[in-house]
This record gives sequence, C-alpha cells and structure tokens, in this order.
Amino acid sequence: MASAIIGGIAGKGLIAGEDMIVSNPSMPKLEKLRDSYGLNITCDNKEAARKAGDFLFLCVKPQFMQDVIDEILDEVSSDTLIISIAAGKPLSFFEEGFGRPLKLVRIMPNTPALVGEGCTAVSLGTEASKPENRKIVEEALELIESFGEAVVMPERLIDVAGQIGGASIAWLCLAMEGMADGAVAEGMSRDMAYKFAAAALAGTGRLALSTGRHPGELKDMVTSPGGTTIQGNRILEERAVRGAFMDAVIQAAERSRRM
Repeated sequence: MASAIIGGIAGKGLIAGEDMIVSNPSMPKLEKLRDSYGLNITCDNKEAARKAGDFLFLCVKPQFMQDVIDEILDEVSSDTLIISIAAGKPLSFFEEGFGRPLKLVRIMPNTPALVGEGCTAVSLGTEASKPENRKIVEEALELIESFGEAVVMPERLIDVAGQIGGASIAWLCLAMEGMADGAVAEGMSRDMAYKFAAAALAGTGRLALSTGRHPGELKDMVTSPGGTTIQGNRILEERAVRGAFMDAVIQAAERSRRM
C-alpha cells in the first residue's frame, strides 16, 4: 500500500521523488523504490520522521505501530501532518501515543489504489479539524486522491468503510472465482472465464459510479422477464448470498474495531 501511495503522488507530479524520503528495514525494497521514483531512502525511522516536512505517512502494520511511535515521537515536528493507514488504531491511539497536540489524519485505503482506482476513507483528528489547518488538510486530500477517491467521514464509520471498500475485494474475488468455475464447467477456458468475470465486475463498478444509479436498478436492467438472469438471481437468493455479504461486512467491521 505504501508503494501505491508513493506511486500515486509521484506519478501525478504532486511531490517530486527527490523531495520524499521513505524508511523500511529492507534495503532491497528501498532500492527498488529509489530506482522507480528517485526517492531518498533510509533504514532509520527517526531520520525519515525528522526529514518528513509537511506530511508523514505511517504505513505500518497495527501490531508494530506503538513501537514506531515510541521510536519517532521526539523527531516529529508539530508542523507535520501525520497520516496513518493502520487498521484498528483510532485517532485517540495516536493522540495518546505522541502525548502532544499534532495534526493527525486516519485513512483506510484499499488495494485498487495500486491502479489508481482506490476509494479511501478519511477521518480528521482534533488538530487537523481546526480552521487554521484547512489548507494543509486540503493538500493532504489532494495527495490521497492521487491514488483514487478520498471520502471524508466521521471516525465511527471508518471501520465499516475499511471492510466494504477493502475486505470486500476478497469477497468479490471469491464471487469472481465462483462465476469463472461455472463457466469452466460449461466448457470455457479458465483464462477466458476470468477475463469475462473480471470485466463484468470492473464495468459494473464504473457504471454504478458514473451513472449514480441504484444497484437494484442496474440489476433490473439486465433481468428480463422469463430470461436467464432471473434464474440465476433466484439461485443466489435461495442460497442467501445477499445476507451472507451483509454478515461478512458486519463481522469484519467488528473485528476491525477489536484490533
């Protein structure tokens, strides 16, 4: 995800590679990023935090976040806006961890960010929400939108946003596999089946976003009386697929809140 963020920012020319610094314990990963984007690289988190400038992205797994905060807390400038992508770590966690007022933003990006098609949930901390910090927040949103769309929301919604926008990708891939398996059973090659299934999912998403039509309306557009689609719809309803998706979102969001 960090690579997607860097690629979006550098690819859109919002910040030059030479003006960014990235830290990672793996030098081979750092060298790959440096060769791709001309970044400054280091294995020292303190150095990265100290040289961060206007923005510091914390692309750290939740279980390691406290250790990283303890390491860099004395290096972060009060002028820097801190952006976390860690699931299950609320803004209050960072406020307590840093122990002083800082401009904090929590985001939940998803893997389509890798191809610039992400939809990122954004929640602002107390300091970042103040009117005097509106300009730097707007600049941060511009960076976030370099790898997709940014949607600002109350933090109480960010866990469910992370599931319907992130974890749901795994569930849609399960659906794609299942549809492809059905096509293979009917004699289609697997490569061709995946291509058709993936194109259907991608196209449906673009259609919904571009037209703003209700999903039920889009469903009805391809469901003719006595036709083939309604027979498939009947099977999916009998198997409670709609309810299964609902439960998946609810259970995953609950798990995210407990992390």
